Amino acid sequence: MSPTIVGILGLLALVVVIFSRMPVGFVMAVIGFIGFANLVSFDAAMNLMAVDLVEVFGSYNLTVIPLFILMGQIAFHAGISSRLFETAYKFIGHWPGGLAIATIGACTGFSAICGSTNATAATMAAVALPEMKKYHYRDKLATAVVAAGGTMGILIPPSVIFIIYGIMTEQSIGELFISGILPGLLLTALFMITIVIWTKLNPSLAPRGPKFGLREKCRSLLGLTETILLVIIVLGGLFMGFFTPTEAGAVGAFGALAIALVRRNLSLSQIRQALFETTKISCMIMVIVAGATVFGHFLAVTRIPFDIANWIVGFNLPPWAIMALIILVYFIGGCFIDALALIMLTVPIFYPVVMTLGYDPIWFGVITVLITQIGVITPPVGINVYVVSGVAQEVPLGTIFKGVFPFLIALIIGTLLLIPFPEIALFLPGLIH
Repeated sequence: MSPTIVGILGLLALVVVIFSRMPVGFVMAVIGFIGFANLVSFDAAMNLMAVDLVEVFGSYNLTVIPLFILMGQIAFHAGISSRLFETAYKFIGHWPGGLAIATIGACTGFSAICGSTNATAATMAAVALPEMKKYHYRDKLATAVVAAGGTMGILIPPSVIFIIYGIMTEQSIGELFISGILPGLLLTALFMITIVIWTKLNPSLAPRGPKFGLREKCRSLLGLTETILLVIIVLGGLFMGFFTPTEAGAVGAFGALAIALVRRNLSLSQIRQALFETTKISCMIMVIVAGATVFGHFLAVTRIPFDIANWIVGFNLPPWAIMALIILVYFIGGCFIDALALIMLTVPIFYPVVMTLGYDPIWFGVITVLITQIGVITPPVGINVYVVSGVAQEVPLGTIFKGVFPFLIALIIGTLLLIPFPEIALFLPGLIH
């Protein structure tokens, strides 16, 4: 059996087994091991597995992931996220769909101290859903807003996906972080516009909240100080070259802990819970990275990545048409494969093609993250929808999936805007140079 056929069978097996709800990291590792053993030898596959696992779990660069996740977990348990939501609510809660708009704003702010889409969705679901339910917001809107707003966790810096992409492509993680700021703000605006239009067409979805006075609004701004301080310390120090991304994660986690201890609103049990959640999420990510590394080496010996690259280039199409095909692959793949796993699988395939076409690698990183953002709220994988469903167990899963449809349109519009206007992503990195 030719290497290409073995590779295709491996890819089909990966998709089929993922539908069985097995952990995607283990699936990729096992299928990659079996495929590599079939094409090379069993001993070589055993050696590959050992080397890849040791390199991934012993990688200094990947230590940045648990550090940023720990910062987000401490911020959640210390109430930083709930104070952020309260500020947004007091300013815009009286608008049509104001609570939903406030939730999007809070998701954007929390993403700046979190870096994980799942953590953002889970945090905002715990904070915002009870508030929207209290003011009689319909489940369809309330749950969809949290699921869609949670997608900001992989675009607004610090982003775990940007870290992985930067390590894989040897691009500056600092530049990737800053390149996500303007696209993130653009999507925030598009989400808010979507809510306004939707609630104008159907006012019963979102009754208006009370209007607060100027004094209460100004007093609530104190709730933003912790978030702003963390962002300035972490991103400012990173961009100014005071510390590396890994050190930035450590500084951010320490800063969040220091703020919580000064305010005396973090108990020992909450610290234990933050450490437990950090360990669980970090292990999940590391296993996916390790499994994708093994599977990537299997794909390399099948030569499928090189064949696909040559096949796409061989179409002799203009660069924009080839890029459209790549985006389509990401869009379809995101519906079936976890965002992190999709990045690990596809970047080695498409990155050389994109560089050959002359596109900017930082811009391609933003486009890649935007497309995978769509995948976290689309069926059948739609991990953010499942996270929100786990919090709002009384809401049918189908209701949440139906509610996210308008936000999918906003995500697609945001992606399409970045193609003719790459400056949206490249303007701020250009200022650094």
